[in-house]
Amino acid sequence: MVKIGSKIDEVRIDGRLESLRKDLDHYAAMGIEAVELPVHGLDAIRNGSLNERRMLEILDSIKNYRFEYSVHAPNPLNLMEYEEEALHIAVFRASLEFTRRIGARVLVYHSGRFFTEETFPVKEKQLITPSQQNSLLERERRHLLALSQAFPDITICMENARPYLFHSPYCYAERLELLKKQIERIDRPNVKANLDVGHLHMAARFYGYDTLTGVEDIRSHIAHMHLHDNFGGAVYSHQKQQTHQIPFGKGDSHMPVGWGSVPIADILSIALPRYEGLLMMELRSRYFNSLGESKENLCSILSAIESSRHRRIAAAPFY
Repeated sequence: MVKIGSKIDEVRIDGRLESLRKDLDHYAAMGIEAVELPVHGLDAIRNGSLNERRMLEILDSIKNYRFEYSVHAPNPLNLMEYEEEALHIAVFRASLEFTRRIGARVLVYHSGRFFTEETFPVKEKQLITPSQQNSLLERERRHLLALSQAFPDITICMENARPYLFHSPYCYAERLELLKKQIERIDRPNVKANLDVGHLHMAARFYGYDTLTGVEDIRSHIAHMHLHDNFGGAVYSHQKQQTHQIPFGKGDSHMPVGWGSVPIADILSIALPRYEGLLMMELRSRYFNSLGESKENLCSILSAIESSRHRRIAAAPFY
């Protein structure tokens, strides 16, 4: 049975545990069943190490809630990093340890980037040869193999990426077939996919591939899902202001379910009932007061899918 959850916005709480508790109270009151905690938004990791004092404060802050938790690793974490390779591995291990300590089973990781978003404003579009790509993919594979073996009780869910004008392809996981290939190359039972439907919608439009065919192809690897809406228009990396993007249907909007053009119902129709993970709404903080509407829209989608399934079963011939 899937559970509907919501992320805690790392920018919204900005390390303030009183803000975390306020948001958790709000989620509990509206019947949210699961929560995705941002380890970076909680200041739990400092310079690659899990801060024990902070860890105990976080555990004390969440002890009275009955949510099922997942964890989001720091966005800049990149196992293709080679200049600060040891530091990124340390941050990953600390994220896994945090996940274990709060009793979560899933850690979301932004799949490796050939070129990181942080360098976009200071570098021209970079070129990378197939040989260099393979070397970086092997670097990530090797690290994920070791990390997943060290934490077999935690499923590392690799997230598909959104595209950017000018700088794409900066990440192999902009394309689901390449994400699937990397997961199969790692070949570990606790390394799976986090399907971000908003990123998928943008990438499918940008690269001209079929959204639902992509979901069908990677379905068996999906262990976690991020649900949010947008209109599919890619933007340049420097375009961050939502108020300027939304009128034109552009950007990774992270709007409430039902506000954009992501075919969420069709995607879930393919994923369910095989998918048994969390359905994690990942809305921007600016939509915090619309979380209830997003949940209602998602519940309506799930109800329609279930009704359709029962009708198909009832109409099936009996031999």
